[in-house]
Amino acid sequence: MTRMSVVFLGTSGGMPSKFRGMPSVGVKFSGSLILFDCGEGTCRQIVSAGLGFPTDFRVFLSHLHADHTLGLPGLIYTMSLLGREDPLHVYGPEGTRESVEYLLEGSRGEVGFEVAIHEIRRGVVYEERDFSIEAELGDHTVLNLCYKLRERDRPGKLDVDRLMALGVPQGPLWGTLQRGEPVIVGGRRIDPEGVVGPRRPGRVVIYTGDTRACRTVIDFCRGADLLIHDSTFGEDMKRKAVEDGHSTAGEAAYVAREAGVRRLYLTHISPRYEGREGELLTEARATFANSSIARDLEWVDVDYP
Repeated sequence: MTRMSVVFLGTSGGMPSKFRGMPSVGVKFSGSLILFDCGEGTCRQIVSAGLGFPTDFRVFLSHLHADHTLGLPGLIYTMSLLGREDPLHVYGPEGTRESVEYLLEGSRGEVGFEVAIHEIRRGVVYEERDFSIEAELGDHTVLNLCYKLRERDRPGKLDVDRLMALGVPQGPLWGTLQRGEPVIVGGRRIDPEGVVGPRRPGRVVIYTGDTRACRTVIDFCRGADLLIHDSTFGEDMKRKAVEDGHSTAGEAAYVAREAGVRRLYLTHISPRYEGREGELLTEARATFANSSIARDLEWVDVDYP
C-alpha cells in the first residue's frame, strides 16, 4: 500500500496566532507533494515538517484572499535559491494569474524556473497515473474552489484458494489476472472474472478552503475518507460566520455527517478561540463523533476502510 499522508502546515484563519500559522495543507502521495493554499510562512512550515521540495510539487489555491496566498513568493524564491529548474504548477480560480504575477513582481526577485499558472473551474483539473484532483464551487464571499484528491481505484482482491485449486502458480500470472487479463495454464484459459473480486475504491481527501456549509459541498464530499473543512467559528458567532462566508464547527460536522465521510478535521480556526479549541471540538462531536482539531505540523495518514 502506498502511503498517503496529510500534513497540516497552517491551521489559523485570517491572521496567525501563537500556535497556528496561515492556511496551508500538504498531501504527500505517490512521489508527489500537493499543496492546498499557501499562506504566509508556509515555506518555513514545509521545512519544519521535513517535506522537502520534490520535483512533482503542485500548488492548488482555493481562493485569492491574502491569508491563503501570501506565502507563494517566499516558497517560489526559496525553490529558486535551491536551484530548482523544473516548472512549478500553480492552480487556482479566475484571477490567479494576475494575483501571482503581482506578488512576484512586487518582490523584485529573479526566479530560475517557470511558474506555470493554470486558471481552473469546476471539474477534474489535474490527473496523473495514481490520482486525480477535482474542483467544485464553495460558498464564500469570493470565488472559492473546494478540492478533492482521489486515488485511482485499486484492482480487486485475488481469490487465492481458487487460484491454487486451478493450478495457477503464484507469480506474474497472478498480476496479469489482477490487471484484468486472462492467462493460459496447462492449455486452459482462466479469466479474471472467476478469480478476482470487484475493483476497490481508492482513498479520497477533501479540502474545502473557505466556505459556508451548503448542499453543493455536501454532495462533493460524499463518502470521503478525510474531510478538511473550514471551521472558523463556534456557535456563539454563527451570524458572523454567515456574514463572512465561513462555517462553524457544528456546521462542518453537519457536512461530514450528511456526506458520510470517515473522518473530519476542523481547520481555519479563528484566533479568537486560541486556548478554547476544545469548545469547537465539543460542538463538532455532538454532531459527528469522528471529528478532530487540526494542529500545525500534525501528520495524518489516510488509510483504507
